[in-house]
Amino acid sequence: MSTHGFSILFIAFLLATLVVRCWLLWRHVRHVQGHRGAVPPQFAEKIPLAAHQKAADYTVARSRFGLITLFVNTAVLLGFTLLGGLQWLSVAILNLTGPGMTYQIALLAAFAAISGIIDLPFEYYRKFVLEAKFGFNRMTPALFFSDMLKSAALGVLIGLPLVWVILMLMDKAGDLWWLYAWFVWSGFQLLMLVLYPTVIAPMFNKFTPLSDDSLRSRIENLMQRVGFASKGLFVMDGSKRSAHGNAYFSGFGAAKRIVFFDTLLARLAPQEIEAVLAHELGHFKLKHIVKRIVVMFALSLALLALLGYLKTQVWFYSGLGVDPIPGVPNDAMALLLFMLALPVFTFLFSPLTSISSRKHEFEADAFAARHSNAQDLVSALVKLYEDNASTLTPDPLHSAFYDSHPPATVRINRLLANARTA
Repeated sequence: MSTHGFSILFIAFLLATLVVRCWLLWRHVRHVQGHRGAVPPQFAEKIPLAAHQKAADYTVARSRFGLITLFVNTAVLLGFTLLGGLQWLSVAILNLTGPGMTYQIALLAAFAAISGIIDLPFEYYRKFVLEAKFGFNRMTPALFFSDMLKSAALGVLIGLPLVWVILMLMDKAGDLWWLYAWFVWSGFQLLMLVLYPTVIAPMFNKFTPLSDDSLRSRIENLMQRVGFASKGLFVMDGSKRSAHGNAYFSGFGAAKRIVFFDTLLARLAPQEIEAVLAHELGHFKLKHIVKRIVVMFALSLALLALLGYLKTQVWFYSGLGVDPIPGVPNDAMALLLFMLALPVFTFLFSPLTSISSRKHEFEADAFAARHSNAQDLVSALVKLYEDNASTLTPDPLHSAFYDSHPPATVRINRLLANARTA
């Protein structure tokens, strides 16, 4: 492919993605506003009109903010690529460090720092203006910046060694470097499944054993019925950052643990908590987690193989606004350009991911209906929709692109059908 041809292809996909994203956001806002005046019939007796309208307003505000960030991110992407931002950054760092691994690491670090600085005001606005306006934010500015610094430190301690290994493989391991890099990446991902719940997550939140003996007994009986072994039941102090509630299990092998947000325990009845957990356990028992890991590993292998090809093609660099510097390793630049360009070419395929994810959600709901009470799960979901201000009336096409879970009405109707046939 020629440089000019790839530049045109990149611009075409970028414009198509931008137009489709704007159109989807417009549809979503219009659809939600059009249904703001009345609660959907199946929720009318359970969710007050005021809560439904709050969810609509929250959704519209997030969508409009998303439109702003979309245009900013598109401008930043063009600035880094076709307008020469990465080329300028590369030359500036090369003049400071000279060629070698230091130059490559510094290029990646500088890009991450610049991206973080650009994102910072938007993230701050989202937390302290948008989320606060609707009563969700409980994070203080001190905690916000503390989290940011901790994340940056983890990025240095964990990310830099990984990047160094990948870059060394790209430079020294020959044409099959991408296969060796895939083994390293896969091993790293599996290691994180073990380390995250026990080492990383406690750096940000406090986890305490579940103290409610009655609820613990109920949950342990559920786990025994479905054959799930856990390292422990924990409550996370999610309320110090947000009013949103959730429950999840994390870890791998012996490190598996079940975690409840304290906001969730404060809102749901014991039988509703059991039903929510039965849904999460359904993902495990139906091997959804394993399937997702396998798919992730397969995709990462394919993408690394693609990168292995692209990094040797001059048109890949020059078509994205970068002139490879003779005698200087371009591996870090290849990683950056690939990371920036990939979402442009893959966004239009997002519904395929949603289809698979929603299939798993329906299956986990059916599992929960068999091993707990479907009505309890419906009751819990209704409370969570209300508490999290999740719109009950999303635009179907927008939802197909962005939502990993089925729309509320579709999901509830399916659950109720399961309850009637049980």
